[in-house]
Amino acid sequence: MPVFVLAPDSFKGTLTAKEVCDIFAGALLARFPEAVIHAIPMADGGEGMAENCLHLLGGQRITRVVTGPQGDPVKAIYGILPDGTAVIEMAAAAGLPLVRGKNDILRATTRGVGELLLDAAAQGASSVILGLGGSATNDCGLGMANVLGFTFTDRTGKSVPPLALHLGSITAIRAPEHPFPLPVRAACDVKNPLLGANGAAAVFAPQKGASPAEISLLEDGAARFARTLNAFCGKDVVSLPGAGAAGGMGAAAIAFLQGEFLPGAALLLEAANFDGLLKDADAVFTGEGRMDGQTRLGKVPYAVGMRCKEAGVPCYALCGSLGAEAEALSACGITAMYAASSEITDPETLRRRAADDLAALALRVADTLSF
Repeated sequence: MPVFVLAPDSFKGTLTAKEVCDIFAGALLARFPEAVIHAIPMADGGEGMAENCLHLLGGQRITRVVTGPQGDPVKAIYGILPDGTAVIEMAAAAGLPLVRGKNDILRATTRGVGELLLDAAAQGASSVILGLGGSATNDCGLGMANVLGFTFTDRTGKSVPPLALHLGSITAIRAPEHPFPLPVRAACDVKNPLLGANGAAAVFAPQKGASPAEISLLEDGAARFARTLNAFCGKDVVSLPGAGAAGGMGAAAIAFLQGEFLPGAALLLEAANFDGLLKDADAVFTGEGRMDGQTRLGKVPYAVGMRCKEAGVPCYALCGSLGAEAEALSACGITAMYAASSEITDPETLRRRAADDLAALALRVADTLSF
């Protein structure tokens, strides 16, 4: 009987990683009723990371009402694992799915992320894993930092509101008397710096609804803020690989939380003993909503594919759509890639059809396998 390992990311805004696992499992069992299925719902630091860690490791699920990305209250969850580690997704408090209607990226805030961090400390957590990804924001973590006690002023000494709109006006940063008390590891699987063609504004802001004019304003503001932030830290933090993750939250994690970067996908793969499961696996299934050149920057299918390559196990990637440079993933351990939909449709149609389209695709792929 064949053994399959399922390790997909969520299809953002449409299907959770667990739902994707269920769809894959249903198709494979229809083709191979005696198959052994090992399901590992994945995340690379974005939405679903806390729930997936709790699913794999156990722990306490905590719900809090915090400030959402548009300033309105939202209900956010995070987890405290058995060893005391708090797993917080910034997407839970500042994620793109929380935005109702058009995202005002110039005023979208990460305040709720800071509120979750403070709550975790109050709950007695011993450390924090902060998942970076899926954000609606591009404020370089200003909102989060302000909640933790950091203040920002312009060249006249006047207080500057902690919003992306005002990044370029900040010329001084004042730290709180007491720093955040917990060690922080930022789960980040992209290597983008804060600025430039591969930076936060150029690469990620368009996905959050930013217009060309807003992208230019964000880049210019972040470039001026970068000088202030580097001077505050005494080192070049904005050029670090990962500094541009989640609208500059990568740089904020280093500068304001004294954090370090941690590969989010690797964390979950290790927790699930993925390498051990590969020893008996006949095939692995992974995927995400859209696979393209950015997938190679360390997202879930890339992390899964590379481990499959090392183990010599076939790896099939099913996604919602394939974008530019996706074919390059064949060199990263992906045996074959399949898209559920090749046609361009509106977001609402994609959400409505996502489960059915993916299930039909999974059945077609399962029918091509023989063991």
